[in-house]
Amino acid sequence: MQNSAVDNLFLAFQQAVVGRYSLERELGRGGMGVVYLAREVLLDRLVAIKLLPPELAARPELRERFMREARTAARLSHPYIVPIHAVDEIGGFVFIVMAFVDGGTLAQRLAAHGPLPAHDVTRIMREVAWALAYAHAQGVVHRDIKPANILLERGTGRAMVADFGIARVTETTGDTAAGVVLGTPEFMSPEQATAEELDGRSDLYALGVVCYLALTGTLPFTASTAQAVLAQHLTQAPTPVASVARGIPRPLAQAIDKCLQKEPAARFATGEALADALAPGNEKRPDVPIPIRVFLDRRRMGMLMIPVSFTIPMITAISQTALRRGGQGGPIATTIAVAVLGVGLPLGMILYRLRKLLRIGYGLDDIVAGLRTSFERHREEFLYEYSGEPTARERLFRFVGATGLVAGGSALIALAVVPHSMFRVFAPIGVIGLYIGLAATAFSSRWRRLRGGTGSFWSRLWSGPVGQQLVRLASIKLDDRAILADRPTEMAIALSAEGLFAAFPKDVRESLGDVPKVLHDLESHARAIRARIEELDASLAEVQRGPRRTGALERQEALVSDLVATRERAQARLEELVTALENLRLDLLRLRAGAGSVEGVTLDLATAREFGQEADRLLASGREVEQALAARRDPSTPVSS
Repeated sequence: MQNSAVDNLFLAFQQAVVGRYSLERELGRGGMGVVYLAREVLLDRLVAIKLLPPELAARPELRERFMREARTAARLSHPYIVPIHAVDEIGGFVFIVMAFVDGGTLAQRLAAHGPLPAHDVTRIMREVAWALAYAHAQGVVHRDIKPANILLERGTGRAMVADFGIARVTETTGDTAAGVVLGTPEFMSPEQATAEELDGRSDLYALGVVCYLALTGTLPFTASTAQAVLAQHLTQAPTPVASVARGIPRPLAQAIDKCLQKEPAARFATGEALADALAPGNEKRPDVPIPIRVFLDRRRMGMLMIPVSFTIPMITAISQTALRRGGQGGPIATTIAVAVLGVGLPLGMILYRLRKLLRIGYGLDDIVAGLRTSFERHREEFLYEYSGEPTARERLFRFVGATGLVAGGSALIALAVVPHSMFRVFAPIGVIGLYIGLAATAFSSRWRRLRGGTGSFWSRLWSGPVGQQLVRLASIKLDDRAILADRPTEMAIALSAEGLFAAFPKDVRESLGDVPKVLHDLESHARAIRARIEELDASLAEVQRGPRRTGALERQEALVSDLVATRERAQARLEELVTALENLRLDLLRLRAGAGSVEGVTLDLATAREFGQEADRLLASGREVEQALAARRDPSTPVSS
């Protein structure tokens, strides 16, 4: 967590929900709340918590509006709508617990990468249209569709609509006073801009604006003030999207232009109608996770060729020196040069970058999938820009490549037989010829693979034995905890706290004592208790589904009661352990932010050790409890321990 993210609100809210939720970091904030990434302790899952800031919660009208958002959104259950798990109030904090969508918003995607390909925009538009169709059928109009409220799930690319913050149930009245305009001006429909009665077609207008922006990188209407933007929505016709983004599929262009009609009756009647209009152009494409994109970035991959590029002149220089000395030492020096520059350095760079990737939970399958997705997208762009037949440029590069390789190779071979006086002529010809030949051949080969769709060289390399061996090498002595993408809550908290501890100066670390050991012990205990709870769940399920025999019913009910009681004790102990971990992390955060003390950390360390000892006693007594339960159970309904 960055220093800027450590604020009093974070610390106070974490203290209020400690034991139930473990806050990890802030995801974002807006006019109606702060969103945190957190872990729900009991269910051990990532969630997003939207917190109404206390200063706003003190205002009854804003508090009521926030709760109305929760009640409205909680009614909706759809694959393309972010689900709400709970609405709660603890210690004066009012918050909503939502599913965490691993990815980012469409706004972030556009800011980072610019306009999207047409097939991505088509898919996003269809998925959001389906979500809106469902919400409209429930009587809910979103009223604030914009890129910041559309989440894109990492890996699948699925679009999910979030933040029904100003949605209202169309069946009710009085939610929004007459003449009050709520929403974002750049994405407002004409009827919303004039505070008229709205229906689902207003959301479709906003969706048209979103997709116009996603395709072209520009908004259909822009001005220096919000009032001027709203006036354009009311009076001006947008430039047809096909005139701004040339070459896009006709169904997509027609759908966007129809969504942007001024009159609601001229737009699609429903979200289903919009989705159906886009069906012929629909194509599902997985998104490549950012760490994989960084690993496969062509500029970074090109850096691997820098040491290789020195191999040819190095070999030439070594050969020239060896010939001047009568051929002594040439083969050995040449072999060393090739091994170091041509193999060792590139291999070391690949393994270093691959190890970083494995450490955060990605693997060989992710790399191969990323390569294939990247190749298909480049192939589409290539076929759109060039014809299906080889161009004159490609034929020229193929000829230059073959000529360069033949000339360069022949010149280098000739170095072994030509007089020393000709060395200055043949050596440059050989080096330059090979460089030009290799570069031209690489380009022409890539163009040929793009045209034929045979896949990239790198994809075949990583999907074969070479890729498997590279992963094995990069995984040597890699901490198992580091390569788990889906870490248990206690592990995530412990790793975060260990990182905070390691960032302190040496004198501070020494004054804090054995924090890493206590963190590790607490994590180990929590994981053992969690495993114990899973065993008890399995035993309880087996007992409950076993046959109910006459005379044994009372015994089975007593067994179930004992198992439930044991499980409750284990859950309570797990909550204590996670709370102890969380308190230590909070102490370290406060200390780093200048709001804590070493004494506070020391006090919580002592408490944590006590919790660890109690967990030891619980685990030690667990087998005794199992033996007692086994002695009481019916032999015909065995319970696995």
